[in-house]
Amino acid sequence: MSKIKVLYVEDEEALAMIVVESLEIRDFDVIYCSSANEALLKLKSEKPDICVLDVMMPGMNGFELAKEIRMFNKALPIVFLTAKSQTRDVIEGFELGAHDYIKKPFSIEELIIRLKSIVKREGVVVETIPVQKEYNIGTYLFDYNRQILILSGTERKLTSREAEILLMLCENRNSVLERNAVLRKLWGDDSFFNARSMDVFITKLRKYLAKDPRIEIINVRGVGYKLIC
Repeated sequence: MSKIKVLYVEDEEALAMIVVESLEIRDFDVIYCSSANEALLKLKSEKPDICVLDVMMPGMNGFELAKEIRMFNKALPIVFLTAKSQTRDVIEGFELGAHDYIKKPFSIEELIIRLKSIVKREGVVVETIPVQKEYNIGTYLFDYNRQILILSGTERKLTSREAEILLMLCENRNSVLERNAVLRKLWGDDSFFNARSMDVFITKLRKYLAKDPRIEIINVRGVGYKLIC
């Protein structure tokens, strides 16, 4: 299972939520940061295949962040997202070593095509994760490797984030899965934005598993979630 790991830096949370979920649905692994300083910390612990940086951010902007990135990584692909359209801004971006420059507003499909094209062109070796895991959840079969839920021969494709959360629930079946542990592992921190995003994924998983009434994902207030089946 190969995924393109994207470090995405954007201070507009409403836009970021849409982009993150859209990329994850299409099987990208997204590391979201709301500020340049947060992104620099993540770069030390994560190994993204490509960076997508918003230019107009408070504090350190996207251009300044790119300069910091280039100080310790000369080859990491960088894509700028910005509403700035003047020629000198575009030139500045490319002079900083940008691989592409996408003007807002943009379509998700355009972003995806450009990301895949850059990764392929730059010869980035996308990490392959050889995981083979299957779980019986009531009358469902969860195939983590293929990222699908199977019920009576019918398959439902899961996003990578849905599959990761369901895997952690299965590994902690009938025990409390701490909310903060999931957020730190899958999102990198337990910020309010990331917590709200996780709630959306939990709601979707409950819907997917609703055809077996014996299955519950219960909310343990202030602690986390528990998969019961």
